[in-house]
Amino acid sequence: MERRSFIKHTGMAGILAAAAAPAFAQSAPEVKWRLASSFPKSLDTIFGAAEVISKRVAAATNNKFQIQVFAGGEIVPPFGVVDAVQNATVQCAHTAPYYFFGKDPTFAFGCAIPFGMTNRQQNAWMMHGGGRQLYNDFLKEYNIISFGAGNTGAQMGGWFRKEIKTVADLKGLKFRIGGTGGLPLQKLGVVPQQIPGGDIYPALEKGTIDAAEWVGPYDDEKLGFYKVAKFYYYPGWWEGGPELDLFVNNKAFNDLPKDYQAILEGACHEANLSMMAKYDAVNPPALKRLIANGVKLAPFSNEIMAACYKATREVYDDIATKNAKFKTIYEPWKKFRSEQIEWFAVAENRFDSFMLAAERLGQKR
Repeated sequence: MERRSFIKHTGMAGILAAAAAPAFAQSAPEVKWRLASSFPKSLDTIFGAAEVISKRVAAATNNKFQIQVFAGGEIVPPFGVVDAVQNATVQCAHTAPYYFFGKDPTFAFGCAIPFGMTNRQQNAWMMHGGGRQLYNDFLKEYNIISFGAGNTGAQMGGWFRKEIKTVADLKGLKFRIGGTGGLPLQKLGVVPQQIPGGDIYPALEKGTIDAAEWVGPYDDEKLGFYKVAKFYYYPGWWEGGPELDLFVNNKAFNDLPKDYQAILEGACHEANLSMMAKYDAVNPPALKRLIANGVKLAPFSNEIMAACYKATREVYDDIATKNAKFKTIYEPWKKFRSEQIEWFAVAENRFDSFMLAAERLGQKR
C-alpha cells in the first residue's frame, strides 16, 4: 500500500527524476573556472552580470561547474582580459568588447559602434541576423568564442564641467569615452581618453579630464560624477545598445561536456536579459535623484548630433576600405541596422511618441 501510494502521489516523472539525480551527480565532472571582469564590484548591475552567470551555472550543475568571478584589476587589469583569455591565463572574461578596438576596430561589433543599434536590435542582429557567427569567426584568431551577456540600453552622453552648446565647444576637450566613440569625436577636436570605470572620478575631480561618460543615471550616481561635473548630456549616440560579452577561451569551452556548454550559454542569455531589465528599473529614480541634487540635464544640440553623425560615417567607411575583417561585418551590419530603423519607425517609435505626449498631457491635468 505504501509503495502504491508513493507512486500515485509522486508520479512516474518524479520517480525517474529521483533515480536520475544521483547518476548525474556521479557522472558529472567537477570543473572550476576563473572569470576576469573588466568592471569594479561597486557597480552591482554591470559587474553583477558575471555573478548571475556564475550562480546559474553552479545551480544548474549541483555545484559541479564553478566559475569564480574576479573584479577588474584583481587578477587581470580591466583592459587586459582579452590577452588573458587568449593565453588561457583565465578561462573566461566579462567585458565590453569595444575596449579592444586598439587591437582591431572589428572588436567593437561585439558591443557597439556610434549611431548603431538599440538593445533589441543588437539582440536581433546577433541572435537571428548572422551577427554572432560573423563575430565569432573574427574571434577565432584570438582563441575566443563569445556569448552575449548583458546590455545597458542607450547610454547617456556624459558629464561635463562646462556647457556644450556648439561643435566649437568640443575642440580641445579631454573626454573619457570608451570604445570607438572617440574616433569621430577626434575629427571634431576632442581628445579621447581611455580610462577604466573605477579611475574616472579622480581624473574628473582633479581636472585631468574635462568630461566623462560611463553608462547612465544609476551607475553614474554610484560613481559620484555629479559632485564634480554638473552638466549631464544625452544621448550617448556612440552607444545605442552596447552589448557586454562573455569571452571564453576556445579550448576551455570545447573541453566542457555538451550539457555544461548548454548551461553556460543559457546562463549568458539570462545575464543578457537581467542586466537590461535592471537598468530599466533603476535608472528612472536615479535620474530624479540626480536632478534633485542640482544636475543640469540637457540634450546634445542638433548641430552637434549632425556633425558627429557625419564624422562617424566618414571614419567607419574609411576603416572599412582598409580593414577587410571590419568590412566583412560592417557591410551586412549596416544593411541590418537600416532595416531595423525602418521597422521600428512603423510601430515602436509611433507608440513611444504617442505615449510620451499622452503621459505629459495627463500630468498637466
